[in-house]
Amino acid sequence: MNESRVEHLSVVGSAEAWRRVGLTVTDTGEVPFLFTSLRIVPDDGAIGEGPGIVGWSLSGIDPGVTSIDGLATQVVPAGEPVVTEHPNGAIELDHVVVLTSSLDRTCGEIEAATGSPLKRVREVGSMRQGFHRIGRGGLIVEVVERPEVTDRVAAFWGLVINVRDLDAAAELIGRDRIGAPKDAVQPGRRIATVSGSAGLGTAVALMTPA
Repeated sequence: MNESRVEHLSVVGSAEAWRRVGLTVTDTGEVPFLFTSLRIVPDDGAIGEGPGIVGWSLSGIDPGVTSIDGLATQVVPAGEPVVTEHPNGAIELDHVVVLTSSLDRTCGEIEAATGSPLKRVREVGSMRQGFHRIGRGGLIVEVVERPEVTDRVAAFWGLVINVRDLDAAAELIGRDRIGAPKDAVQPGRRIATVSGSAGLGTAVALMTPA
């Protein structure tokens, strides 16, 4: 089996809404990044999932996998790296956030499917966070266990995009669509949360690179 990689995250939403926050969206609905890209799926009711991240496509894993602890999974061939300029200075996807009722269960399934081990666990009060990196230099998957999450399977919650200049990106997007930049949990980095009014259909934040 080749090294696994997350090729796409599929998001139900409006391509135009993603363009309004300074991202390049192709005619086929793709937001290209160097490793993991976004695929914007029109909200035509065909999927039946409502807005948000509805699945991901991975390469280098068992072709029979269709779900990883409830996360809809498509196995695809490895893609070629793509370099695209985005008006807001976006560079890459930093991480995707997954909610779960059991960190051990979800992280165990991610490791079994992708071969990517649990790197570390962080505990903050009643919340537990586990981190995987899918492939060398690939997408980070942040798995979050909270007591109020009781579903028997995991679910995608949101994503974070790295940008070259966070202040410039926030100014371009406009304060009606993004909050003020602030210090991130990660030392030395800053983050700004895109508002729900932007209409992206899922939780999104922009962050300075590592």
